[in-house]
Amino acid sequence: MPPPAASTAVASSTALRYRVKQLYKQLLFLGRDWPQGYETYFRPRLHKAFTGQRQLETEDEIRKAISRAEYMVKELEAFYFLKKYRHVKRAYREDLL
Repeated sequence: MPPPAASTAVASSTALRYRVKQLYKQLLFLGRDWPQGYETYFRPRLHKAFTGQRQLETEDEIRKAISRAEYMVKELEAFYFLKKYRHVKRAYREDLL
């Protein structure tokens, strides 16, 4: 039977790996409407950003990278919300009513 510390480390690395995959998929989904293009601009840059972090080994480094990715998710959601808001504002300007 492995020591408890080893099983805890495996469980936390599995959870971190799952969270990284989840963030990658979420960012791919959010990038579909990227103004400069999904296949030609967003997807290759996202892939390069994630593979550039492949060498991270300690849990603290990985958690910092995950927090940066979560921040980017929030930024993209805010960007799309602002984009929709500007479109609706333009569509229903007061001077046209």
